[in-house]
Amino acid sequence: MFFLQDFEAMSRFGATAAGGVDREAATADDGRTRRFLAAWFDRHGLTTVVDSVGNMYGTVEFVPGAPYVLVGSHLDSQPTAGKYDGAYGVLAAAHAAREIADRVEQGSLTPQFNVAVVNWFNEEGSRFSPSLMGSGVFIGKFDAENILDVTDRAGISVRDALSDIGFHGDGTAPIAASYAEIHIEQGPILEKEDTTIGIVTANWAARKYSITVHGEQSHTGATHMALRHDALVGASKIVVAARELTTKFDDGLLLASVGQFDVEPNSPIVVPSKVTMAIDIRSSDPDVLEKAHAMLLDAIEQETEVQVSINTSSLRPSTSYQGEGVELAEKAATDLGLSYRRMLTMAGHDSVNMKDIVPTVMLFVPSVDGISHSEKELTHDDDMVDGVRMLTETVARLVRGDIATS
Repeated sequence: MFFLQDFEAMSRFGATAAGGVDREAATADDGRTRRFLAAWFDRHGLTTVVDSVGNMYGTVEFVPGAPYVLVGSHLDSQPTAGKYDGAYGVLAAAHAAREIADRVEQGSLTPQFNVAVVNWFNEEGSRFSPSLMGSGVFIGKFDAENILDVTDRAGISVRDALSDIGFHGDGTAPIAASYAEIHIEQGPILEKEDTTIGIVTANWAARKYSITVHGEQSHTGATHMALRHDALVGASKIVVAARELTTKFDDGLLLASVGQFDVEPNSPIVVPSKVTMAIDIRSSDPDVLEKAHAMLLDAIEQETEVQVSINTSSLRPSTSYQGEGVELAEKAATDLGLSYRRMLTMAGHDSVNMKDIVPTVMLFVPSVDGISHSEKELTHDDDMVDGVRMLTETVARLVRGDIATS
């Protein structure tokens, strides 16, 4: 299938020796992947539009003046990541849009809406924070100018990084009638149950924190222990406290991680003066998340050797995907003869933003051993191909107007 050939070609950009990719948002390899996609759009009759925050659209107009069914995901990755996360969904969307255009041209599909493939900017949030950045601007959650001023750890702004790779655009984003996204599950459920398609009904709730622990710099070989204010020790206690939160609830009900950790001055003979870190806690039960939030704040308040400040704290609530989209996807899967099940998404996706403004369908295909954000990430070819079929049928029905939009 041409999809698999295209996926193999796209996966060469930022490829790592262990079979993954490294193409964080607005890096050179992200730029190369974007140019590959733009060239694909051009060859297949889609018009490329890039907005001011680097969201990239491949549009096909069937009905002049009508809004668009948006379909896509993201091309950016975590450092040394898997090649399927996000990128699969963008390329699947491109192939779905091309097939739908063929159906319209052949007269087998009468469109009510247009279609646009989208590559959202900085979904991952690893180089620039927050995550879900491009879709956040699209729905009005973030201000575009504020986002363009955000800097990475090297002090490079989003504006400059996008300009460097040629994707700080000035195009107008298409008006959305609805949205669809397909993604690898990033969990083990579909594989364990030998099910081809996951249809997402809601997202887990999540809280994210940026925390700074302030200590006092001193000499490791000359400062008495009783006189130390070690930021690393204080930070380590918070790391352990976050992990121990998960033991206070039923198994699997709460997840907690510290995924980023910076020590200053990071010298072998200096007691650390400052530690910054990112904490992430998630639950399928909003009440559990709020209890864990209160327990984490209490653990932070108990620390007396150092000072701890919470720089930012954000909540992503658990909300449902529209029932009519779930039902549309179930009908599509049934008609295609694909096994499916309803499920939650533990991870965040751009669809979590999009469902706040338009009817949204979120689909999963299986992940081998549930591994993701790792070079070991793997989805089998036949599952990818079935996912493209499922996405194409879903988007065709959205383009046809099977879901009424306001």
